[in-house]
Amino acid sequence: MIFLVTLSSLANAALGMQFRIASFVGLEADATAWLGAVGLHEGEELVVLRRAALGGPLHVRTASGGEFAIARELASSIACVPAPVVP
Repeated sequence: MIFLVTLSSLANAALGMQFRIASFVGLEADATAWLGAVGLHEGEELVVLRRAALGGPLHVRTASGGEFAIARELASSIACVPAPVVP
């Protein structure tokens, strides 16, 4: 059986849908370190709760319940896939 998984950036993720971080694309070490410090790493699941107007930050919630804002430019460097649905 073959599964096709479409990568999308966090900046384009649908509101309210659960996603899993697949990779960080083209980020410098300090940005990757900051993401790790706030709990975002490959495999982490999160939901985009809101998008600020005019290209502002995204409000996200991690699977562990942490909530914070991520600049849209930074979010565009976070590749995500839909998280598996658990019945």
